[in-house]
Amino acid sequence: MQAKGININIMGRDFSVACPPEEQDDLMEAARFLDKSMKEIQKTGKIIGAERVAIMSALNITNDLLQLQRATAGQEKVQEKLSSLQNRIDDVLREAESL
Repeated sequence: MQAKGININIMGRDFSVACPPEEQDDLMEAARFLDKSMKEIQKTGKIIGAERVAIMSALNITNDLLQLQRATAGQEKVQEKLSSLQNRIDDVLREAESL
């Protein structure tokens, strides 16, 4: 499908973003998440200026993403090990049945 422009609002500013129709809901959710993150940072009063607020928000979101990726990678390794053990058990059971 063809990308279509949708309007999003972040920190009171409107942006038109090209997005395929099937991804529009996800984009809107991402915009709401970013807007909330930026407003929370702005409320602290420690960071002044929209650009700095955006950078701090991006750093926080990126940090969360990297932590999640590390956790997921660990889970994938555990799942691979479990699958390997299951295959070995299945092999041993097949060998036992053939005796």
